[in-house]
Amino acid sequence: MATIRKSITFTEQQDQWIKKQIEEGYFTNDSEYIRDLVRQDQAKKVHLQQLQKAIQEGLDSGVSNRAIPDIMKAVEEQMKANGKL
Repeated sequence: MATIRKSITFTEQQDQWIKKQIEEGYFTNDSEYIRDLVRQDQAKKVHLQQLQKAIQEGLDSGVSNRAIPDIMKAVEEQMKANGKL
């Protein structure tokens, strides 16, 4: 994978924060920290898009004619079948 060099500017406070993360051993250098932030942001955006899609699917599905206890029982059974409960 090709890399691209970028030049960015931070405030003194931000620079100190980055240096502290490196000193505490979380990262080996500034670039590693910034790349990690980008990866986290990418993952967050993907998760948000999935959530928005699920919400829209729920809205599009309409109103259920089932009672809440019936829905809860179905969810519980599904979670047991999936090994999540």
